[in-house]
Amino acid sequence: MPENTPVTPAPHPHPEVPAEARAHAEDLGAFVTAAPSSYHAAAEVARRAEAAGFVPLAETDTWDVVPGGRYVVVRDGSAIAFVVPPSAGATTPFTVLGTHTDSPGFKLKPRPTTGREGWVQAGVEVYGGPLLNSWLDRELELAGRLVTRDGTEHLVRTGPFARIPQLAIHLDRQVNDGLTLDKQRHTQPVIGLGEVGDADVLAALAARAELPDGATVDPADILGYDVVVADTQAPRAFGTHEELWASGRLDNLLSTHAALTALLGATPADLTGVAVLAAFDHEEIGSESRSGAAGPFLADVLGRVSRALGAGGEDRRRALASSVCVSSDVGHAVHPNYPERHDPANHPRAGGGPILKINANQRYTTDAHGAALWQAACDAAGVPTQEFVSNNTIPCGSTIGPITATRLGIRVVDVGVPILSMHSARELTAVVDPWYLARAMGAVLVR
Repeated sequence: MPENTPVTPAPHPHPEVPAEARAHAEDLGAFVTAAPSSYHAAAEVARRAEAAGFVPLAETDTWDVVPGGRYVVVRDGSAIAFVVPPSAGATTPFTVLGTHTDSPGFKLKPRPTTGREGWVQAGVEVYGGPLLNSWLDRELELAGRLVTRDGTEHLVRTGPFARIPQLAIHLDRQVNDGLTLDKQRHTQPVIGLGEVGDADVLAALAARAELPDGATVDPADILGYDVVVADTQAPRAFGTHEELWASGRLDNLLSTHAALTALLGATPADLTGVAVLAAFDHEEIGSESRSGAAGPFLADVLGRVSRALGAGGEDRRRALASSVCVSSDVGHAVHPNYPERHDPANHPRAGGGPILKINANQRYTTDAHGAALWQAACDAAGVPTQEFVSNNTIPCGSTIGPITATRLGIRVVDVGVPILSMHSARELTAVVDPWYLARAMGAVLVR
């Protein structure tokens, strides 16, 4: 070989992504695509559950819950599905897989049609804590629910409809030294050309409402709406071995999909308690709503199930004392460009399995018993796991875990999947980790 001939390094060995993990990721992609809003997410949970034989329940009806039954109930943008073991009785405990359906972004304001300088725009306000710059220069859709004059609720989504345009570098030469977005002036998406009177956001939503038999909604009949902005780019695998997965709304539809997968795959006779998926709305803004984790939804459902199984007050307290909740939300993978932002001894890696979240100040509720339960479940499922704890100088966020523990008094363990770009319009994880999470959750249900 000539002296100056470059040597091509041998390829770094990389484990193949199991076919089951790829199939799980593709199904996660379909779930995310079907759920541009929390209301669509709750509806998709119910649709998949009913397709698997779950009985839909209405909160206004009398419930006929029996051992061996499978049921699902929706409250606004939240859904609870549960499976009752055939041997269930008054003191049978609950095993809850807790997640949330909402994601940070933007929500449509009243009088939503605005504009200036020949551009028609939609008026939006910030929802939760999104990475604002990640929403720039993307084709976005409006999605959520409309309520008409007769009280009927209609799901709606527009498909690609809006875009928040960034200012050109020629008009802001310092933009790469630090981009600052005013949440009012710089985040209103454009939706067309013309003057404000030339378009009507509500009319566009009415024309796209999801009604059977080709029926349409009269814009004048829309008396209320909850509509958010969502990214329209499809989820996909990429990378040197297509081992990476990019998608909008991984926070926290990833966990909701994993929990639903575990629940639908559970055999009632194998369950050690009443298996419950509780997917809540409004986690990104504090959970304080009728359909959030701080509201009464889960307590209401568990109470009705306990009464159906013959439990009185003492029996129900005994059941809850033996119950557990696995609160699952995404967490931070160590960032290759900012490793100093993580705890020096705990660097959760994408592809390394789900994370156990730990915080001394109970922002995560994991304790020694919860940690042992999670490790045992991962061992039983053949799934690797790793710990996440914050750098002491960077406070962590929180989850539905502390809220659920406080409301119900049951043991809660906080877990999740490591991702990058959390709260971005498009987030990043490893293909294998959502599959690992679903398998571990399945093992929790039969612990």
